Amino acid sequence: MKTIGLIGGMSWESTQSYYSLLNEGVKAQCGGLHSAKIILYSVDFAPIARFQSEGKWEEAAVLIQEAALSLERAGVDFILLCTNTMHKILPLITPHIKTPFLHIAEATANALNAQGARKAILLGTKFTMQETFYTEVLNAHQIEVIIPDAASIEKINRIIFDELCVGKIETASKAIFLNIIDALKRHDQTIDAVILGCTEIGLLLDQRSCHLPLFDTTVLHVNAALKRALDTV
Repeated sequence: MKTIGLIGGMSWESTQSYYSLLNEGVKAQCGGLHSAKIILYSVDFAPIARFQSEGKWEEAAVLIQEAALSLERAGVDFILLCTNTMHKILPLITPHIKTPFLHIAEATANALNAQGARKAILLGTKFTMQETFYTEVLNAHQIEVIIPDAASIEKINRIIFDELCVGKIETASKAIFLNIIDALKRHDQTIDAVILGCTEIGLLLDQRSCHLPLFDTTVLHVNAALKRALDTV
């Protein structure tokens, strides 16, 4: 079994999901008392969130690179950056790191392709939805990406940072997400999937609440990591 490096804390609410899902997955596949071999570097999210809002991505990258180098020195076999948004700065980090990263958008695109999904709503932070670092990965896998309108983007972003990242799960916010999904589907009936492109959104939405197939990036990232860690790919 390979050792998985996690860069978490962005937010720690969803990092808990990574840890639980990885261990549940190893237990399910290996049985007995088996658990995942994990080394976690959990960052302080406050300065990173501030750098995001101020557009200081290079400064944020320095903090993530420090975490990645620490995991590399600890001997992990590969690294998961437990957040969608911060994959924006991976190109600034990977030239300085020998240990491979398992990219969350690649894992998501592979899962969409496996299910035959071709046009997907992308929900996430405003950075993930509005910038190209994430959508270009999906487009490279022939997946057309649908983004909510500007007002909806602001609503989603607020819910992520003001509620989900601090552990608040509000029924009214769940309704907002579902209404945005329904409106986009009514406008374009060819939409066949929804990407939960923020690792916290899965804390709010599940498949029982949505008529479109949900692709939870936290789960998909974990599944890809389990395959690599257990040598099944």
